[in-house]
Amino acid sequence: MIFDAGRILLVERGREPLKGWWSLPGGAVEIGERLSDAIKREVLEETNLSVEAIEAVEIFERLIYDAADCIEYHYVLIDYLCQVSGGELRAGDDSSNVAWVKREDLATYKITEGTLPVIEKAFQIHESKQS
Repeated sequence: MIFDAGRILLVERGREPLKGWWSLPGGAVEIGERLSDAIKREVLEETNLSVEAIEAVEIFERLIYDAADCIEYHYVLIDYLCQVSGGELRAGDDSSNVAWVKREDLATYKITEGTLPVIEKAFQIHESKQS
């Protein structure tokens, strides 16, 4: 989770699963890759921004079922608060769009299931660090 001027960065997924849905930047950890390196790589690939992971905010699972009601994808998600250290924002890799989104505008985005409560928690943490 990356903040700038009271806005959070969202990416629109450009590939399945969940193509066209908005979410937080991120992706899979490669075999042998440290989590901190995966965070940096995935954010860079999807947004062209270099980041430093500050702290974990939330850990949860997401199960996605296919048409036959069988589990097609099983994700374990660890959301980190991150700080930008460089780069210029633009969509890349498997994201079709990127946007800085104000808290009050979140409802206008088609956001992946389970992501809004995590974003709300991140806003609370971010705001407490700013005061």
